[in-house]
Order: sequence, then structure tokens, then C-alpha cells
Amino acid sequence: MDSGNADQDPWLAPDKLYHVLFCFSLTLIFSALASCTRYSFLRTHSIRVGSILSLLAGAAKEAADHLGLFPSAGASFKDAVADVIGVLIASFALSLLRKFSGRPGFEQGQTRRVLPV
Repeated sequence: MDSGNADQDPWLAPDKLYHVLFCFSLTLIFSALASCTRYSFLRTHSIRVGSILSLLAGAAKEAADHLGLFPSAGASFKDAVADVIGVLIASFALSLLRKFSGRPGFEQGQTRRVLPV
């Protein structure tokens, strides 16, 4: 790997923190939206749904960077790794919340009935 390229895209840059926070936030938002739906499959797998959608958003951003749609240095493997780290942190936090929450219907596999209005 060229050392000049490493200087342009360091691992500990503010950009990497933004990627982690962005994917962390998207995972939380998409997971919350999936857990509020009336479809039991989405509620049961809300963490996975949120994680997948967040990773897709991160991949779309990197693809747009590669195509030059945003003013950036281009697509970066390190940005993609930061996206994955953000998703992993959010998924772990949501899993802990689900495991230790005292709210009924939060356990894995349990669903609640939603009556049509």
C-alpha cells in the first residue's frame, strides 16, 4: 500500500467518526421503525432489519463517493469499515436493551397483537 494514500485517508480522522455515528444512528432509527410496524416478522427481526438498511445506506454513500456525486476523495475501504463498526455497536446496544428490558414483548420471538383500527 502506498504511504501517500494512507496519509490522505487516516484511520483516526473525523470522517471515520462521522461514518460510525451515521450508521449507528441509522441502525437505531430503522430498528425502531421496524419494531413499531404491524408485521410480526419485522418486529421480531427489527435489529437485523435496521442493521441491513443502515449498511445499505453506507454502501450507497460509498458508491456515490466513487461516482463523484459528493465532494470527497472518493470511495474508501476505511469508511466502509467505520460504517460496519457503527452498525455493530448499535446492534450490540439494541440486543442488550432487548435482553435486559423488563417490557413484555421485547424478548426475541415474542410478538404482540396489533388490532386493526
